Amino acid sequence: MKKILVIEDNPDVRENICEVLELASYDVIPASDGYEGVKKAKDVSPDLILCDIMMPGLDGYGVLYMLSKNPETANIPFIYLSAKADKSDIRKGMNLGADDYLTKPFEEMELLNAVETRLKKHEQYQIRGEGVEALENLVHDVRGKEALQELKENTTHKTFKAKEDIYREGDSSNNLFFIYKGKVKLWRISETGKELITTLAAPNDYFGYTSIIEGEPYPDTATALEETEIAIIGRTQFLDLMKQHRDIANLFIKLLSNNLAEKEARLLKLAYSSVRERVADSIKNFLSKQDHNIISVARDDLAHLAGTATETLIRVLSDFKEEGIIEINGREIRVIKPERFDDIYRFV
Repeated sequence: MKKILVIEDNPDVRENICEVLELASYDVIPASDGYEGVKKAKDVSPDLILCDIMMPGLDGYGVLYMLSKNPETANIPFIYLSAKADKSDIRKGMNLGADDYLTKPFEEMELLNAVETRLKKHEQYQIRGEGVEALENLVHDVRGKEALQELKENTTHKTFKAKEDIYREGDSSNNLFFIYKGKVKLWRISETGKELITTLAAPNDYFGYTSIIEGEPYPDTATALEETEIAIIGRTQFLDLMKQHRDIANLFIKLLSNNLAEKEARLLKLAYSSVRERVADSIKNFLSKQDHNIISVARDDLAHLAGTATETLIRVLSDFKEEGIIEINGREIRVIKPERFDDIYRFV
């Protein structure tokens, strides 16, 4: 049973929220103010927190700040509750790291839908954090495991040079791709003519499956960022394999769900985050695709991932260098204090 912490100073509102959640079979822990809420969050480790903003003493912003400083509570999904609907309040909450925002009064189904959505997305991010190899371990059928491995090994292998296109936006989705070595950017041109990188793919990542499953052309262009070795799996082979093995179909459905959730989170960051936050997040994105602290990437590509101009990116990188967060040597960026990026994202 999922545990939900409800931090609300109004006893009537708190009681109503708790009753609705209990009827929906959640284990509900009430807290009457911010200080009590922080203590209970540390004590019970809830799966999700609902928190009012306007409270005496420690308000909702203070609660999230304190929880974000504790590694044991920093990643708990957090939904703000408030009677205020001003955009600046929403922006402030998002910048602090809130996952969602409900404006009072709200309907019971609004509350339950928000809770269910955030719990599901948190589970998806946890799965994604384990990597594609861990996901493939969810394929329980031995024949399915063998078929998936055979599919990757007994297909066309091709090496792409840096900046070489693997496919172009609008091409027919004839193939699924698996990366053995290198990195690939998936990108498209915005209505204003600017390039925006939507996904960064690295070794052990699949890409192209969304278009095949949906039966649509590729919605973006895939380009190698460095010399990249890829297994190219035919559309018919891939669809036949999914039909034959339910576990493999479930694997790619999970990957598809994760992909959609990641893109939604990225759009929120582009909409609500400052340039410094977006650049920090983009560097963290590159770091998550490798096991060392040096990234070698063209400034244009890093800017396109952050959704900003190259000149602006260079100024921000200079600021990070002066603050002792990174070192720069040509196109290489060495991250010497990665923990500082979390502070930038939460508090700038």
